[in-house]
Amino acid sequence: MNKDRDRDPDGRARQARPRDELGRPLPYGAQGVEPVSEDPLPPEETIALARQLLDEGRPFSAHEVYETRWKSCPPEERPLWQGLAQLCVGLTHRRRGNTVGARRLFERAAARLVDYERSGGPTYGLDLAAIRDDARAEIES
Repeated sequence: MNKDRDRDPDGRARQARPRDELGRPLPYGAQGVEPVSEDPLPPEETIALARQLLDEGRPFSAHEVYETRWKSCPPEERPLWQGLAQLCVGLTHRRRGNTVGARRLFERAAARLVDYERSGGPTYGLDLAAIRDDARAEIES
């Protein structure tokens, strides 16, 4: 086990360093953004919190919220939550200046969300086409 890594009481790796709004680690003791909980939320609460974080300019944190949901959701919903998480990572890359990475993540996420739409799974009121269009517009700007 790497003793240089932050660990929780169960020995799982955790990042205790503060992070900026785009998820970049800051030096220990620096003031970062409030971390998001690693406890899964119900779908509607997941969406509301991720939307709030995106509105605050924190796509990396929104990704973490979606990722927590995808790791705890029914298997048939994983493409939805993975796709949303990947869109947020694409937005994070774009805001960090990594346009190539942003486009690649967007394409994977968009394909996953299109496939999910075709499956007829629940979207919890989300307009996935509009979400893809908005993400594409930001990534291509």
